[in-house]
Amino acid sequence: MAEEASSSAQKRPRPEEMELDEDVSFKKPSFPPISKDKLKSDKTELRKVPIPPHRYTPLKENWMKLYTPIVEQLKLQVRFNVKTRTVELKTSPETADVGSIQKAADFVKAFTLGFDIDDCLALVRLDDLFLETFEIADVKTLKGDHLARAIGRIAGKGGRTKFTIENVTKTRIVLADSKIHILGSFQNMRIARTAICNLILGSPPAKVYGKMRTVASRMSERF
Repeated sequence: MAEEASSSAQKRPRPEEMELDEDVSFKKPSFPPISKDKLKSDKTELRKVPIPPHRYTPLKENWMKLYTPIVEQLKLQVRFNVKTRTVELKTSPETADVGSIQKAADFVKAFTLGFDIDDCLALVRLDDLFLETFEIADVKTLKGDHLARAIGRIAGKGGRTKFTIENVTKTRIVLADSKIHILGSFQNMRIARTAICNLILGSPPAKVYGKMRTVASRMSERF
């Protein structure tokens, strides 16, 4: 066995002795774009968005504002299930875009988090908007009065600090106890999140405003 292995090793050509075939040419693969009809699946997709108890009354009042864009623009079926307390979204044969059901789910989710219905509509009309949620405890562990002061620093007197961050970064912010929800584009959300984190860590608002405006002006110059 050892003799056979040594003889086979001798027969194998070394990498230096192997000649490369120069005539071999590699063609770049071309993949034609897939049409919308092929992307559509025969299966009906279903999404359920749970509604918290404190959002039942706003949902009743704004139901037609939620219903109209979901049915007319996104061509989906929607209903509120009274037993499970969820908004159910379902694709229909008229649904053209595959991502419509995800847009509708984000739209309803943003409304349940406390965003204004007109701000939520931007999720349906624009493609590059996202939702992000984090807690104050994710940044720094605070309890009691320290937590209350951190929430106060983010909101500001009469909500001025929150409005300033929203206007400079072109985002929308909802403060729900110790949870913070941000709606906006990826870059703008990053600027707003950094400003909020600095406020939580104890930076004075004036310093946070300065940094935020500098970064926002750089971003506007870049684009």
